Amino acid sequence: MKDRLEQLKAKSDVPVDDVEIPLENQAFMDDFFAQIEEIRSNIDNIDESVAEAKKLYSTILSAPTSDQKTQDDLETVTNNIKKAAGSARNKLKSIEKQLETNTEEQSSADMRIRKSQHAILAKKFVEVMTKYNEAQTDFRDKSKGRIARQLEITGKTTTDEELEEMLEGGNAAVFSAGIMESGISRQALNEIEARHKDIVRLESSIKELHDMFVDIAMLVENQGGMIDRIESNMDQSVGFVERAVADTKKAAKFQQEARRVKLKRNVPDYHNFPQMNEPIGVTVVPENRAVLLRRELLWKSVANKHSHTTHT
Repeated sequence: MKDRLEQLKAKSDVPVDDVEIPLENQAFMDDFFAQIEEIRSNIDNIDESVAEAKKLYSTILSAPTSDQKTQDDLETVTNNIKKAAGSARNKLKSIEKQLETNTEEQSSADMRIRKSQHAILAKKFVEVMTKYNEAQTDFRDKSKGRIARQLEITGKTTTDEELEEMLEGGNAAVFSAGIMESGISRQALNEIEARHKDIVRLESSIKELHDMFVDIAMLVENQGGMIDRIESNMDQSVGFVERAVADTKKAAKFQQEARRVKLKRNVPDYHNFPQMNEPIGVTVVPENRAVLLRRELLWKSVANKHSHTTHT
């Protein structure tokens, strides 16, 4: 799910810091938003680590032999995910408890803000953890497939159920002893043992993380209707902001054009003025007055001529 708050910030020309929201308890809300930012940061870190884990899974599966550095890198990434997930989960649970205990403030504005922020981040947390679980499951299935192919090459065929029993035992010695009975080569055995260790480590991680976020997943499921309404409202808000920005730009453009027209009308047209090289003391007359004077002189001249002809 995209972070709609960031979209709203990006679409608006008004700095977020300049918007004042009346809140009943400003100090408490400041602390709340600090927790929200920490949770958001943890979720972003998990998302980045999941992408890195998927790359390492691909490297391990494509390598002919197990590489210790790759295994160490994967363990580091896995631990980072566990740490960030644990922190995010604990903060989400803490906020959930606060929301449940403050029953007298259920209808207040800041309570609605807290509920919506908590619901959105809880859903985002479950989404990123589900993506990680899917990557782990895919890696496990492909690792198990590699073991099955190695056994098939050596002439030992196993059903999926038999292979699962061997893997679920978790004891590497028992697992290897069961395979060595088929008389496979040492190199093939090393490959199978390496894949088995990968699966054992993976299953331990899957169980830890499942226990960590299953209660958050149940919370999100129960809040499904509320989260859908929040996202719908945010989509509408983004649309309103986009239209408002577009209308503001149009208004600014019209204002600029109107200003240019006004300035053009107020600027005298010096090309229609008399020549500026007239003797000092001669007043330069704008076009409309000059025309009137010329017409007056012309009528006087015609009148004088007419008078002279009559007397003659």
